[in-house]
Amino acid sequence: MQEGSFIWGHLERQHRAVDKWIDGLWLVVLLIAALLLFSVNLGGLPLHDWDEGTVAQIAKEIARESFDSLRWLYPTLRGEAYYHTPPLMHILIAGAYSLGGVSEWTTRLPGAILTAFSVPLLYCLARELFRQRWGAIYSALIYLTMLPVVRYGRLAMLDGAVVSFLLVMMLCVLRSRRDLRYCLGIGLSLGLICLTQGLSGFLLGAVVLVFLFWDTPRLLNSYYLWIAIAIGLLPVTGWYGAQLLRYGANFAYNGFLIPFQQQIGILSSKNTQPLWFYILELLKWTWPWLIFLPQTAKLLWENRNLSWARLLIVWSGVYLLLISLISTKLAWYIFPIYPSLALAFGAQLAEIENLPLLSSYPRGWVAGLSILAVVASAASIHFSWGIAAKTDLQLIFAAVALTMIMGAILAERGDGQFLKILFWGSYISLLLLMKSNYWVWEIWQAYPVKPVAAMIQQVNPPIKQVYTSFANYRPSLDFYSDRHIIPVSMEELQYRWHYDRQPYLLINTVDLKRLQLDSIKPLAKAEGWVLITKETHRL
Repeated sequence: MQEGSFIWGHLERQHRAVDKWIDGLWLVVLLIAALLLFSVNLGGLPLHDWDEGTVAQIAKEIARESFDSLRWLYPTLRGEAYYHTPPLMHILIAGAYSLGGVSEWTTRLPGAILTAFSVPLLYCLARELFRQRWGAIYSALIYLTMLPVVRYGRLAMLDGAVVSFLLVMMLCVLRSRRDLRYCLGIGLSLGLICLTQGLSGFLLGAVVLVFLFWDTPRLLNSYYLWIAIAIGLLPVTGWYGAQLLRYGANFAYNGFLIPFQQQIGILSSKNTQPLWFYILELLKWTWPWLIFLPQTAKLLWENRNLSWARLLIVWSGVYLLLISLISTKLAWYIFPIYPSLALAFGAQLAEIENLPLLSSYPRGWVAGLSILAVVASAASIHFSWGIAAKTDLQLIFAAVALTMIMGAILAERGDGQFLKILFWGSYISLLLLMKSNYWVWEIWQAYPVKPVAAMIQQVNPPIKQVYTSFANYRPSLDFYSDRHIIPVSMEELQYRWHYDRQPYLLINTVDLKRLQLDSIKPLAKAEGWVLITKETHRL
């Protein structure tokens, strides 16, 4: 009896050691694959407007100042106090600037590395949720091959870091149910989320509380949890307190009241969208994995009494509801939902491993893959036509089409290898996209920013404000030109020209003819844009 127990214990220890070795191997493979995908051609394209340009400008202003200046504590944007979010991500980018200089590569590197680590983190979370390793493998691979995850994770934005901290928090939530020491991880992760995203991070905290209320309500009565959350939020409270002490009522008004009123719709916002905006975003960018949605939703509902299904239902549903009710909507705000979708799809695909060889799969899967194959083939043919054929896009869509065709054929035959084809094909297609000049497609919606910024820097106007006839504000142009380029109306341009002593205007050639200004001194021209000022002898 004792000898049998000894042998069983020895075999169990061996099995655990092999299990840990296999998990470790998968973590290394996933991390290498993620680092490759998130780093290739990272600095090949200019920063896009809004978040990237703004984050980079704040980081550059932090990097320019000494540590003793406390610019890292009191961040500025073009010299004005910046209240929107705490500067954790900006400090990391400023550190990259100090080590590697100011460039697109150093701007995007901290966020890309943090997001790459979210892939093995998702694997660890899935191992905690699912009994089968296949569920964790499929979840991590689906997450790695989601286009929005790769694109937003590579950009110099806050959301990739937030998702990485979120996955750590969710992992600690699950483990804290059997070991209260992990409550400290919950608090610290929530603190890092709020130091990155500001008070919007409490939305993710609300998701955790709803899950615990449904699944493990006893944990909400534990003072360990609330003490840990209080400890984690101490730096956040300290930062907001420091801003309040320094800026007083101005920070309270512009940092709290105005953003809150914009979020709930009391004040108008430029980024107001309908309630279903995020649902449309999911429908646009989550293919091919969205073909598994009907069966995945059914699986989640059938297992709603289990912890893993409860977590994914709350994570996806509650967070989607909260951000949909907020007035301001941007496409990357939905980023924290993608890990939960990947976990849900991974749970569904893991069921395939339990099916007999050459089992029949739902007809919707074959139909979905076939439709995607037709669309990708049509896109590849489209980009091969014309005088200026876009070879990169032709190759990318051809890779997608080949993946979907092979996947549809194998799925029709009931061959489970179609999943491996989908993973490999999606990864290669994304790798081709990231190596091309099209992965930041927003930059093609306006004139090339770097030549125009180089022109402004070459002229080096003695003033920091330049007025432009372009309709939209471009933070990336501010970053590259080291000037504040302010979009104004044609009437405002004429007013500035007549009443400012030495105005500097950035105007395209068409608007310059329409304005009919006098005493013009052209300084430089690039990409159809002219930088002008007044002739000094006429002043």
